[in-house]
Amino acid sequence: MAAVPSARDQAHTLRRLHDGSGLLAAAALRKLDENLAWYRALPAEDRSWLGLVVQAGISNFITWFSDPSTPPHGAGEIFAAAPPELTRSISLQHTLQLVRLIVEVVEDHSERLAAPGGERDLREAVLRYSREVAFSAAEVYARAAEVRGAWDARLEALVVDAIVRGDADDALRSRVAALGWSGHGSALVMVGTTSHPL
Repeated sequence: MAAVPSARDQAHTLRRLHDGSGLLAAAALRKLDENLAWYRALPAEDRSWLGLVVQAGISNFITWFSDPSTPPHGAGEIFAAAPPELTRSISLQHTLQLVRLIVEVVEDHSERLAAPGGERDLREAVLRYSREVAFSAAEVYARAAEVRGAWDARLEALVVDAIVRGDADDALRSRVAALGWSGHGSALVMVGTTSHPL
């Protein structure tokens, strides 16, 4: 059974984490560039925004580490530093890779950042924090998928209704384009009547 770190050791590690937050962010960004092809393929502006997300994740971890009895900040708060468009262009898989990479960076630097003898406690804390962030990210993406699915269903209903009524205007073209319907390929149309109630 691991020894519980003293308040003094905890404060020492926390101070070292604060002092080393820039080092962690720089190491994480370097590792992103070295290990993730999708990150290198992003436009410079998106990579810059992801840098802010990395810094927010490290900062939020340090804040949580100062009082682990509080619930960790979720992915929504970490991504709040970036524009909403970025979260639409980064998949859940990419987000989880980002979290995993930041965990690796903190683990790699735990001997340098933790109070002597507190390395294991720091590694366990970052694993606990990252687990919570990963679950939070999964919830954020699941909600976004549900909203997107409901929106697509509503948009499809509007398109079909406009076609049935014969309203072929610019709004219809815009809705069809938003759904990704190209108009190329085979189509099947069925026409019928409903039976009248007796």
